[in-house]
Amino acid sequence: MSKSEPLFGRIALIGLGLIGGSIGHAVKRAGLAGHIAGFARSKETRARALEIGFIDSAHESASEAAKDADLVILCVPVGALGPSAKEIEPALKKGAILTDVGSVKTAVVRDVGPYVPEGVHFIPGHPIAGTEESGPDAGFAELFDNRWCILTPVPGTEAEAIKALTAFWEGCGSNVDVMESKHHDLVFAIVSHLPHLIAYNIVGTATDLEKVTQSEVIKYAASGFRDFTRLAASDPTMWRDVFLNNKEAVLEMLGRFSEDLAALQRAIRWGDGDMLFDLFTRTRAVRRSIIDAGQDTDAPNFGRNPTHAKSVSKK
Repeated sequence: MSKSEPLFGRIALIGLGLIGGSIGHAVKRAGLAGHIAGFARSKETRARALEIGFIDSAHESASEAAKDADLVILCVPVGALGPSAKEIEPALKKGAILTDVGSVKTAVVRDVGPYVPEGVHFIPGHPIAGTEESGPDAGFAELFDNRWCILTPVPGTEAEAIKALTAFWEGCGSNVDVMESKHHDLVFAIVSHLPHLIAYNIVGTATDLEKVTQSEVIKYAASGFRDFTRLAASDPTMWRDVFLNNKEAVLEMLGRFSEDLAALQRAIRWGDGDMLFDLFTRTRAVRRSIIDAGQDTDAPNFGRNPTHAKSVSKK
């Protein structure tokens, strides 16, 4: 797609934080839009987004930003998706594509679906990329390079609209897959939501122990604990909404995890070294397969900063 022939004439970003900002940067890099309109509740955020340059115009309301847009992307926490959709409903033009970036999809269909006008193509989406940073300064174009973006179109969605949104995310650097929303939520309950829940819990446990002061936790943190703290530094509002809106799948996966953890506890108690060795060998192979698939590197910095993202995209 050349910059002289943008995929969309006008794109609206509703939310200008890490994901919205990174989309803006990626769109600019690839020339995917003739104009990027942006909205954020904060006047300061809107001004900063304009200053950085990943949007072309800033608007005081979401409906103003969405007016005449060919593609509207809701880049707000899952809990705010319904109210945001309701706000922009009158401004959505016929033929436009409406999508989001939330990591829960069944709840998005439930909350946004009622506010999608006839003739608007509603295709929920989930770019699997992010960092622990937030705000308009956190975004960078390489965030989506060689990452997956999952689309969960509602029944009856026109194939051409799915094709256009697929081309958009591919233009942003992503690989695209399509799946049903409930299946998506079950998959990501184990590969994303549960790991974050465990991270929040273990960091909280470590800092609450009476015999280990917080300063000692920070001072002596080994790489394993540091990895947990990166996940636990993620946006509290976003992850509160994720767990409240995907609770059935998360609780199902948490139950399975608890059973496996109990088996591991027994192996340690009874000195079952063979069981421990077999488990650690299998899980080590999983880590190797993730690296081989180009979804991470052996580098010690596991944060998704621009330097890391570029190194992964080249693999």
